[in-house]
Amino acid sequence: MQVNPEGYSRAYRGQDHGLGGEAYLEALLKACQEAGIEVVGIADHGSVSDVDRIRHFLSPHGILVFPGFEVTTTEKIHWVCLFDESTTTQQLNHYLWKFELTDSEDKVKPSQLGGEELLRIVQDEWGGFCYAAHATQANGLLKQKANHLWKSTHLRAAQIPGSVDDLPVEYKQIAKNQNPDYRRETQLAIINASDVSQPEDLLAPSASCYIKMTRPTFASFLTAFKDPESRMRLHHQMAEHHYGRIKRLQITGGYFENVTIDFSDHLNAAIGGRGTGKSTLLECLRYALDVDYKGTEAKRLGEQIVKANLGGAGRVELEVISAANQGQSYRVVRRYGEPPRVLDAAGNVSNLHPGRDLFPGIEIYGQNEIYELARDPSALTRILERFLPDEAKQASQLAHIRKRLTDNAATLERAHTSQDDLEQVIERLPKLTEQAAQFKALGIDEKLKQVPLLERERQLKPRMDEEVQRVEEAAQVLADSLPDPVFLSDKALDGLPHAGLLGGGREILEALKTAASKSLGELRTAVSTARTGLSTLGQELAAALDTAEQALEAEFAKLPDVSGRSGKEVGRAYQALLREIEQIQPKQTNLDVARKLTETLDQDRRNLLGELSDLRARRTQELQAAAKRLNKRLRGKLRINVVPGGNRAALKAWLCELPGINEKRAGWIDEAEALSIPTLVEAIRKGDEGLRGLGWGMTSGTIEKLTRLTEKQLMDLEMIDLEDQIDLQLNISHEGERYKSLHDLSTGQQCTTILHLLLLDNQDPLIMDQPEDNLDNAFIAERIVRELREAKTSRQFIFATHNANIPVFGDAEWIGVFTATEEHGCLEAQGSIDVPEIRDQAARILEGGKPAFIQRQAKYGY
Repeated sequence: MQVNPEGYSRAYRGQDHGLGGEAYLEALLKACQEAGIEVVGIADHGSVSDVDRIRHFLSPHGILVFPGFEVTTTEKIHWVCLFDESTTTQQLNHYLWKFELTDSEDKVKPSQLGGEELLRIVQDEWGGFCYAAHATQANGLLKQKANHLWKSTHLRAAQIPGSVDDLPVEYKQIAKNQNPDYRRETQLAIINASDVSQPEDLLAPSASCYIKMTRPTFASFLTAFKDPESRMRLHHQMAEHHYGRIKRLQITGGYFENVTIDFSDHLNAAIGGRGTGKSTLLECLRYALDVDYKGTEAKRLGEQIVKANLGGAGRVELEVISAANQGQSYRVVRRYGEPPRVLDAAGNVSNLHPGRDLFPGIEIYGQNEIYELARDPSALTRILERFLPDEAKQASQLAHIRKRLTDNAATLERAHTSQDDLEQVIERLPKLTEQAAQFKALGIDEKLKQVPLLERERQLKPRMDEEVQRVEEAAQVLADSLPDPVFLSDKALDGLPHAGLLGGGREILEALKTAASKSLGELRTAVSTARTGLSTLGQELAAALDTAEQALEAEFAKLPDVSGRSGKEVGRAYQALLREIEQIQPKQTNLDVARKLTETLDQDRRNLLGELSDLRARRTQELQAAAKRLNKRLRGKLRINVVPGGNRAALKAWLCELPGINEKRAGWIDEAEALSIPTLVEAIRKGDEGLRGLGWGMTSGTIEKLTRLTEKQLMDLEMIDLEDQIDLQLNISHEGERYKSLHDLSTGQQCTTILHLLLLDNQDPLIMDQPEDNLDNAFIAERIVRELREAKTSRQFIFATHNANIPVFGDAEWIGVFTATEEHGCLEAQGSIDVPEIRDQAARILEGGKPAFIQRQAKYGY
């Protein structure tokens, strides 16, 4: 904004850059292009003689020139005055003549005007722009201690040599509006625009600054200085942010036939009358990205909108940049009724999902969907969880432990059943032994000494078969475990830097496989030999037992009759009794094994439940730490408390599924103090007395039903997760702090509370339909929009709104004006508020037009 002609350096610096004529202009152009400068201001001391030459050379190359000059006022302060790009040198000379600055020999001669008058005339009468040049240096506004001019409402900008933080302390306090002697009511633009006396000066950061304009024009330039906080940056403030954004939307077919939108990376606002398609636009974005709804009513309405406006041949195409995928560009295409497709930069269809993978943190809310969210405690917890570091998120670990507990419960149930069965069988052994003793008392055991021995032999053959079966199964496990070196094939190793070494590994594995295969063959041969041998042995043993059985029958016939039974009957009864005893006795060993197994499984379960408790405790600690960090950032606006295990909905739902327990009978859950699942399960196992001792106000009927729960039901109960509850408290005082919990707030205040969280850090877009619903204008302007202005530099926002504060005070980089016919929606205009058409449409749609705005202004007395 302070480019000088070629003779300036010699005239005022005593330096000769050695360039003249076209060479100077060529060097000037090259420096502009290298530095990325699109607009320059020409500001020689008291002269405009070279303006046209510079303007006519730079303009064809796309560099806009604001003509002007530098003047000195009676306070000996230097000012740069710039004017519309169409201003002629004749007009500029006329302005200098008005200032009595036409002496070609004395271009630095002070004007007879003071600074306040100069600002008023140039800006109010001539439509130009003035800023205080080199304010901290010689002939500068601050150097001259002209605090009355610094506080002037006409002053829009002051030039400093670098960043505000690098200024001397006394100047830094003034620039930050902290010095009471220089305090201003409105913000002053601090710019870098040092003298460019030779082309290479343009490359220095102190020579230029960033000013945001939809299209570079002097009108947009002036608009930027009305909101310098949003539209102006020095070089050191231009930190690069990496975040996901939607670059372009194109709709073909349906309500928005052939509508194309190039979104800003920052704040976007769709405006228009009701029924013009603003909500449709946002629902089309949601549909293309396949993002789930967070409320049932929002889902119903959203699906209706999409069907009505895309149904049939409607197709949505997006161009996006995914921060989650290292800033890669993708195209997302979705035709109505079909799943979305993601295409990479090469045009190949990707496996990535547009919502979950490209924008994992994206948040989309339809009308009143935030209000639905406010009533869902779990949803509030999920909002807070996104502020946790990735390594702290416990979801996958919790799921893993819950699966292990589920598997443990199933195994434990089978083990208990097996143990119970064995115990029932073995419980008969004492009675059978007693009966055997009665037979012995008759003296027949001496006569039938072979009976128990034969029965013991009869049990040994199946045991031999079991031993061989185990070896055969082990052989199959070995066969399935043989090395497979195919992963080290020549093809797999081709191109690897250490292919030779890795090839040696393949040889080792192949040798192992050969040796193991040989051993496996020998083992299988041995098993086959054993089976053949046992088969022969079994036949011989069966024959021997049959012979022995026949001999026993002869012995049974010799036994005396007992209590009306023949000796043969008595002998057979004794034989059957001993056979049953011999079958049961080995089961004692099985029972010992089963008991050890259940003990091990019980211990594993206790360990898993301990892990689960520790994991939940860590989750709570992480949430509390996140809440503490957020409370610092939200101080004066919002306070977040974490209530450990406070969300008891899952327990209530589980109990209400039991016969005889309804919502009313489960009401004690909401009131119970220090309620936890382990405490409840322990009390249930203790019975009636244990439950009453809790003092949780259960009815007798409820206690009776809980004590009847099976072990399986208790294990299911142990896995219920009482999630932590988030207690959000809004500061409802405009002065000071007075916090009120979410459930005690009005609908609008509840939505306000959620919005505070949604506007915090997230690398993916936030898309909302009418965020102002249920909120008052004062709150939107004082809190929400102020946060938006700060957050939009590192996150994309896309809103549909009827509230002027969001696009105007929020200074939306993209404003889309929507209109509608009976059949189609139309994007009538798009740009920012610095575009006259957008400004006029915004005033008409959001303010009721200029007359209405002026009338309100008059009534308010502003």
